[in-house]
Order: sequence, then structure tokens, then C-alpha cells
Amino acid sequence: MIRGIDHLNIVVADMARALAFYVGVLGFTKTKEAHLEGEWIEKIVGLRGVRAHAVFIVSPGGEPRIELLQYHAPVGVALAENSRANTRGLRHFALRVDDIATMTATLRAAGVEVWGEPTPVPSGVVKFEAGSGGKTLIYFLDPDGVIVELAEYR
Repeated sequence: MIRGIDHLNIVVADMARALAFYVGVLGFTKTKEAHLEGEWIEKIVGLRGVRAHAVFIVSPGGEPRIELLQYHAPVGVALAENSRANTRGLRHFALRVDDIATMTATLRAAGVEVWGEPTPVPSGVVKFEAGSGGKTLIYFLDPDGVIVELAEYR
């Protein structure tokens, strides 16, 4: 039986830059850190010669954790197609926010390119829980090209 999502993983090119974004701009908290190398991690990820730095962060609202992972060896590549919303596979994750307008302004002030303006989902497209006044969404890219969605429920 599945009990829930343990964590999400984001492979980053530069851990300091990723932490500056997720902790400094978005307000996540760093909870754990580890250096990964050896046969055990090579067996798990299917790569040889792994040397990596992992940092776990959580949002102010709590779980699930996000694992930021920088591979020092072997170094991976960035694929521009992964930053497009219609590319197959896991493409984005969404963060619930209380004030999407303020969070959008915070992102823009930090130099983040936000895609458009916060946009309400038309009523009737998705049925929300009772008492919900609807949902407003916006997308942006993190420093490594991962699509992040902000979601505000009214």
C-alpha cells in the first residue's frame, strides 16, 4: 500500500544557486544534508563513479520534502525540452500559496521570469472541494529550468 509521497527530487547544476532560490526566494527551510558516493548509491541510480551533494528542504507548510541533488560526477546535461509544459514525463510540481499576487511580485523582484499573470481556472473546468471559490494558477521556471506552478485557492 502506498502511504504517500516521501519526497520529490530536483537535480541542480549549482547547489548554492538552488538554495538561494528555494530558501531565499520561496521561503523553504533546509532540513538535512548528505554527501553521496559509493557502491550503494551507484546501485540505486544506475550510474558509476557517483559523487553527489543532497540537501532536503521543506516548504513553510511542511511535507513532502524536496531533495535538491547536485551531481559532481558524473555530471548530467540540461535538456531545453524539459522546460516546456508539453514535454512527456514529470513536468512540474505545484506549490499552494495564500497570496499569488504577492508571491508573483516576489518572484519578479528576484529576477524570475514568470509566465504571464496569475490566471483563474474557469469555473466548471475542475470541481473543487465544497466551499472553495476557485483556483488561480501561474507557472515559472526555477534556476535549473524546472517548471513550478503556484496555486491559490479561494
